[in-house]
Amino acid sequence: MLRRYQEWMYRWEHRLTTRDTNRVARPFEWGLEWSRRWPGANGEAPAAPPDTQQFFFELNEKLVANSDEFFSYEKPTDFHLERLPIRLYATGSHAKPEDELRFANKTGLFLRFTSPVESLYPENNIMNARWFPARGRRAVIVLPQWNADAVSHNALCRIFNMTGIAALRMSMPYHDVRMPAELQRADYAVSANMGRTIDAGRQAVCDIRACLDWLESEGYSEFGIMGTSLGSCYAFIASAHDVRLKINAFNHASTYFGDVVWTGQSTRHVREGVEQVLNQEGLRRALLAVSPMAYFNKFARWPKKSLMIYAKYDLTFLPEFSRQAAGEFARRQLNTIVRCLPCGHYTLGETPYKYMDAWHLCRFMAQAFR
Repeated sequence: MLRRYQEWMYRWEHRLTTRDTNRVARPFEWGLEWSRRWPGANGEAPAAPPDTQQFFFELNEKLVANSDEFFSYEKPTDFHLERLPIRLYATGSHAKPEDELRFANKTGLFLRFTSPVESLYPENNIMNARWFPARGRRAVIVLPQWNADAVSHNALCRIFNMTGIAALRMSMPYHDVRMPAELQRADYAVSANMGRTIDAGRQAVCDIRACLDWLESEGYSEFGIMGTSLGSCYAFIASAHDVRLKINAFNHASTYFGDVVWTGQSTRHVREGVEQVLNQEGLRRALLAVSPMAYFNKFARWPKKSLMIYAKYDLTFLPEFSRQAAGEFARRQLNTIVRCLPCGHYTLGETPYKYMDAWHLCRFMAQAFR
C-alpha cells in the first residue's frame, strides 16, 4: 500500500511539474557585471579574469565570510501605501485569460517603496507588498514560492489576521508586478546567470529588512517571517542577518541553492544551461552566497523559534537535502519544530495537503508569538 501511494504521489507530482510549457532554457552566464555593486566584493570584478570560474568561486566564499556587509542596505525613504487594483499575474502556460476576471473591480492595500538594491530592470526596482493589517504589535512577512502569482498565500495572510497577526505579503524580485515586460515567468530570480541569481537573492533579503523598518515605523515590534520554497531560502538568509526576525516558518527547506537547481524537476531547464559549464559541485560553489547552509552559524547568533516543513515525496527539494537541513537545526540545538508531510513540492498546494500545511503554519505562528 505504501509503495502504491508513493508511485501515485510521484505521478501526480511529475504531472504538476511538467504541465507548464513556457519554461525557457537560457545559456549559461557568469554575470560578473552584477557583482560590481555588491558590498563586500572588494571592488569591481575584472572584465575577463584569468580564471573566471575560480574567481567566481572565491568571490562567493568572500561574500559568505563578509555577509553582514553583503546584505547591508540603506533604509528607503519613500515608504507609502497605495490602494491598487488586484491582478493575478499568472505565470503558468496552463493559466486561462478568464482567471484574471475573478479579481475585476477588486482592490487591495499595497506597501510600495524603492528597493534598496537597484537592478537593471525598472519594474523590479519598485518593491511591492500586499498589506493585511491587524491591531497589536505582531507582524509576519510572507514570501511565496518561485513563480507564484500575485494572490498566492493571500488566504494564509487572512488566517494570520484572525489570530491577531498582521501580514505583509511580499512580491519577490522579478515576480508578478515586478516582472520585466519581456518575461512570462520569474526567470531572472533563478536562472543560468550566476551573478543575476545571487543579486536577486541579495535584493530579496534587503527588501525583507526594509519591510521590517516600515513595520517598526507603524508601531509593530514583534516580527516573524514565513517563506515557501524559494521564499523559504530568502527568509532563512534574512533571519540569519537580522536580529528582529525571532519567529521563522520555513515551508520547504533545503541546504545548498545549487543542489536544488541541479536535482530539482522544476529547474531542469536551468540545469540545461548550467551543465554545459559546471557540474553539481561547481554549481553549489557558484551559488554559495545564496545558500542557507552557508549561514547556519549566523542564524544561530540570536535566539529564534523556527518551524521547518518538508515533503516526503518532493521531487524539487529532494527530501535528503531537507533532512540534512533538519539535522543541522538539531545538531546546533536550535529551537526548531520539524514536520514532514506525505506529499510532494507541488502537491503541497493541493487538497488536502494545503490544509494540513496551513494548520501547521498558523498553529506555530500563533503559539510562537504567545
